[in-house]
Amino acid sequence: MGLCCVALAFARSADFAFDKAAGDPCRNLLADHRCAIHTNLRATGMAGCTTYDCFGAGQHITATTFAGRTWRDGPDTGAAMFAAFAVMRRLHEALWYLACARALDLPGELAAELHRLRTRIEDATTGSAADLAALDVDALWDEMAGVALRASAHTRARVRGPHPEYRGADLIGADLRGADLRGANLRGAALIGADLRGARLHRADVIGADLRGADVRGADLADVLFLTQPQLAAATGDTRTGIPDALARPAHW
Repeated sequence: MGLCCVALAFARSADFAFDKAAGDPCRNLLADHRCAIHTNLRATGMAGCTTYDCFGAGQHITATTFAGRTWRDGPDTGAAMFAAFAVMRRLHEALWYLACARALDLPGELAAELHRLRTRIEDATTGSAADLAALDVDALWDEMAGVALRASAHTRARVRGPHPEYRGADLIGADLRGADLRGANLRGAALIGADLRGARLHRADVIGADLRGADVRGADLADVLFLTQPQLAAATGDTRTGIPDALARPAHW
């Protein structure tokens, strides 16, 4: 129901054509909650919208938490929805990473810990707006990050490859054409504008990596760890780019 088009703030930049404050409806949002320029976002300077994903949090807030009410029902409702949306998005993103980890071949104890945490986070998503406001989402996020880190380390240790260590590295504009990045730790790496054409990224961990403008044409991303749709959409790929089955090939590729 257009939650992200109202709740979030953005600044005029290469990704957005104008400034918008949090809580203000985007000027392109129609009365029926559709975007007036949805099919033309990139051409009109709103590329940032094409790389954003709420991981289903907006739909959940509107349909379940607020039982069909919308932010247009009044300022108090809107404020409560926006606050709940911020929490719900983090919960849904955490569940995405846990789903990625769950698909890996993990040792029994770690798999059981993952299952317990996943259940707790799923239970948290069923709470009321008041429950979400009182939730220590940072603590849950930290638990998820710890589980994901251990799942990554276990998986990458079993990969035949160089396992390069680039966690948090500044790789902006780096020439990584054809690089052997199998088992690489790219967590939180800045890969803005990096040239990754033809790179081998089997089981590379890209959680939190900034792929804006990265050239992944012909790169194999099919089984990288923790890749998200926003990361994929922020990069430049082609029909030869291998992508995970759970993700969609961006239309602008």
